[in-house]
Amino acid sequence: MLEVIMVARIDPAWWTSGTWEGRPIREFLEKRDVAVIFRFLHARGVSYGAIAALVDVSANRAAEIAKGTRQVTAYEVLERITLGLNIPRAAMGLGREQDVPAVGSVQSVRAQVPSGVQHLPQVMNEPPSADVGGLARLRAELDEALSSSTVSPRHLELVEESTSEHMRVYPSAAPTVMLSRLAGECAEVQVLSRRRQPATVQARLSGAAALLATMCADALMRLGNASEARLWYRTAIHAADDSADPRLQVLARAQAAMLPYYFGDPHQTVAMADQALAITASASPSGALAAAGRARALARLGAADQARAGIEQAHRMFDEAGDDDSDAAFRFPAKRLLFYLSGARTWLGLRSAARCRYSRRRGVEVQVRVLRSGGNGENS
Repeated sequence: MLEVIMVARIDPAWWTSGTWEGRPIREFLEKRDVAVIFRFLHARGVSYGAIAALVDVSANRAAEIAKGTRQVTAYEVLERITLGLNIPRAAMGLGREQDVPAVGSVQSVRAQVPSGVQHLPQVMNEPPSADVGGLARLRAELDEALSSSTVSPRHLELVEESTSEHMRVYPSAAPTVMLSRLAGECAEVQVLSRRRQPATVQARLSGAAALLATMCADALMRLGNASEARLWYRTAIHAADDSADPRLQVLARAQAAMLPYYFGDPHQTVAMADQALAITASASPSGALAAAGRARALARLGAADQARAGIEQAHRMFDEAGDDDSDAAFRFPAKRLLFYLSGARTWLGLRSAARCRYSRRRGVEVQVRVLRSGGNGENS
C-alpha cells in the first residue's frame, strides 16, 4: 500500500527537470522510450511492482519492459503510462491534455472512468469537428500497432518447415543430437515470441514452439530424465494452448500422458489422457493415441472393464481418423495403435488374443500384426 501511495505522488517536475545518464529525461519521453522511463523511476526508489500497478500491467511485464525484452508500441498502453505516471501527454506526442482527474490513485481514476474506455478521446462526446484529427491519429496508430510484426511471412514459413524436418528425422536420431538441434530452434522461436506479433503470427509461432517442446520432452524421457521431461511437457501444453489449435492441444496432452506411465503413476496417465479426450472435438490420430494410452494404463491398474471399453474406444477413433503409415514424430499409424493395445491386452491377461486386426481406411484393407516389444518406443 505504501508503494502505491508513493508512486501516486510522483512529482510531475521530474519529467521536465530530470535527467537520465546525463541527458534530459524529456528526450526519452519524446522517443516514447518506456524502458528508460521505468528505469528512471526505479532509480528513484519506485519498485517495478508499484509502477505496474499504476499503469495496469503485471509486475513481470513491467520488469521485462525495463530490461528492454518487451517493447511498448500500443497507443492505449502509452496513454495508460502517461496517465498513471503523471507524464504530460504532449511530452510523449500523445496530443492535448484531456479533462481527466489528476492521478491520486489507481482506484480514483478507475472509479470515475468506465473500464475499457477511459483513454478514448473525448471526441466521442463532442461535436464531430472537436477532435477529428486526434481520433484519426488514434486510428492510424492502432492500425500500425495491430499490423506491426518482426517476422516476415517467409521467415515464419522457414520456422515451420524446419520444425517439420526435425519431426521427420527425430525418431531415427539420437536423443542427445536432437536436443542440441532443437535447442537452437527453440531459442529462435523464443526471441521472435518476445516481441509483439499479430495474433495470427503469434499463434503459428506458438504452434511451432509446442511441437519443438514436445520433441525436447520426449528426447529427455528417452534419456531417462523424467523431471526435465515433465517441465518440457508443461511448456509444450502451454504453447499449444497459446496457439489455440485444438489439434496441438490434444497432441501435447496425449504425448505428455505417456511420461507417468513409464516414470510415475499410471493414474496420472489416465487423468492426462482424459484431458486430451475432453478437448477432442472430432476423431484425430492424437485422440486415438490418448485413448490407447488410457486403455493401457487402466489395464495396468487392474480396471479391466474400463480398459476393455477403452480399447474399443481407441479402435473406433483410429478407424475414423487413423494416421498414415509414417515413422515421423507424433504420427500414430496402425502399428503404434496395436503396440499400445497389445500392452493393454497383456495386462488384462489376454495373451492368446488375436494378433492382427483389419482396418479399412481410404478404401484399402490393411493387415497389421501386433509387435510386442519392450522399452518406451513412444515415437519409434
